[in-house]
Amino acid sequence: MQTQAPPEDHRTRVGAQRRERTRLQLLTSAIGVFNDKGADATVIDDLIAAAGVSRGTFYNHFKTTGELLTELASRMSDEVLAVVDPLVLRYHDPVERFAIGMRLYMRMTLRYPQWGRFITQVGTRVAARGQLIDKYVTRDLCTAQERKLLNVPDVAVARDMALGAIFYGIETMLTEPTRSNHAENLIRHVLIGLGLGASEAARIVDMPLQMPARVQGPVFDSLE
Repeated sequence: MQTQAPPEDHRTRVGAQRRERTRLQLLTSAIGVFNDKGADATVIDDLIAAAGVSRGTFYNHFKTTGELLTELASRMSDEVLAVVDPLVLRYHDPVERFAIGMRLYMRMTLRYPQWGRFITQVGTRVAARGQLIDKYVTRDLCTAQERKLLNVPDVAVARDMALGAIFYGIETMLTEPTRSNHAENLIRHVLIGLGLGASEAARIVDMPLQMPARVQGPVFDSLE
């Protein structure tokens, strides 16, 4: 015989679901605000107006606009990486994984330009440092250095080169006329800068690229 959950458990669960819906509303409505006004110019009044909530409700979830910004950047990037990284991990060579991951991440911003504009607005400090994109890039670079496939004195130097190129390159792709292979050209020169031979760098960036399926997650679902 199946027993029903106590009323208190049901109320707790419903309350948690309602809280998460409100939090998600604050996050998703903030994307357009940040894109329109920029991260530095956005204030709490802009965010509560876009979400249609009270100031008290905002403070129930976030202490500052910066706190909301960090969580939004993290959630969106993680939802993209959830479909990108499984494709990256199909490759055994860490340099190939690194290059494929960079190409996919950059090209996904062309599929989802609203996301791309958002991450270039917030900058690498929020969009990358300490986030999964940082950890995945560092993972592959560490393995490549351990196998002596790259010639860099410090993985942190290689990571900074890569992440700087990714985010500056995304902004260029979204705001300036570029060639269709801009991401590949950029990554090829990053690889050469990391000590890879020119012919090997060209081979890696010319490898066939399988684009992932549609990004699915609470934030991206709301955009679509």
